Amino acid sequence: MSEPIIQLDGLEKSYGALRALDGLSLDLPEGPIGLLGPNGAGKSTLIKLLLGQLEPSAGRARIAGFDPTRRAERLALRRRVGYMPESDCLIPDMNGVELVRGLGRLTGMTPRDAITRTHEVLDYVGLEEARYRGLDEYSTGMKQRLKLAQALVHDPQLLLLDEPTNGLDPKGRKHMLELIHDLGHVQGKSLLLCSHLLPDVERTCERVVVIDKGKICSTGSIEELTRTEGSWTRTEVDGDVAAFRAALTAAELEFEVESTFVQRVRLREADGDGLFELAVRAGAVLVQLAPERWTLEEVFVDALANSPGNARFQPDSNSARSSAELETGAPGKGRH
Repeated sequence: MSEPIIQLDGLEKSYGALRALDGLSLDLPEGPIGLLGPNGAGKSTLIKLLLGQLEPSAGRARIAGFDPTRRAERLALRRRVGYMPESDCLIPDMNGVELVRGLGRLTGMTPRDAITRTHEVLDYVGLEEARYRGLDEYSTGMKQRLKLAQALVHDPQLLLLDEPTNGLDPKGRKHMLELIHDLGHVQGKSLLLCSHLLPDVERTCERVVVIDKGKICSTGSIEELTRTEGSWTRTEVDGDVAAFRAALTAAELEFEVESTFVQRVRLREADGDGLFELAVRAGAVLVQLAPERWTLEEVFVDALANSPGNARFQPDSNSARSSAELETGAPGKGRH
């Protein structure tokens, strides 16, 4: 088993009386991971600690096998880690090639490797026609892609991406998410995606970490976290529906009728193989079997609502529509 890409052990950071991070302990495996939390949760502080831009008040962190509090290791980790900041922080009076090549050289790349990789990553992010334009001519979308290019130029093992779709129009956001998905799922990069847009995380990541008030509220794979309690499954049958439902009752399986042919069934097993056998014995055919899942939005809301001492977070039916709902324009589904 490979070493965790990020290790936190009792990590704390305080600013006077304010504790921004409160004893975080966590091992994160390689792969694409989303970092979620409301404003002021401690996400940016965590990233700065991982990069060695801040010193922890207590505890320790390791990233890509290095301790960011040690200068020699901090220099080494920057060859293994790429960082895309939320703010522009682009150097004026430069063009795209000059910026990416210069930042590549700062990671220790040779002049030849830096210029070769610069052209490769600018092509990859779709800036091939704008590479020699001055940065003051770049649109918001071009600047975001340029920031991703400079994070990739030294071919890092791990990417820290802070709000990469910030300010993008729908077309630019779609392109950015396609790039992030490709990096995490096709090219095999590990990445920590910090975003307040839950659909972006759900589309690009395999795991999530939810933090609030400097504490971890929830962590795990999206597959695990979105699985509903009790394994409710929506089923549709053809044939003798009454006999199928009678068989469900005889098997002591809880179910709820939704329409003539559709019912929700609470399974006792992880899969629905037993339902197929039960349907055959009842003279029916199971034509659809769809396990129900929470949305990531519901997981996020639940994690915050159950965060220790979080009396301030009281979601109700009159609250604003979720980010997922705003994204699709459809009402959010209820949890079961």
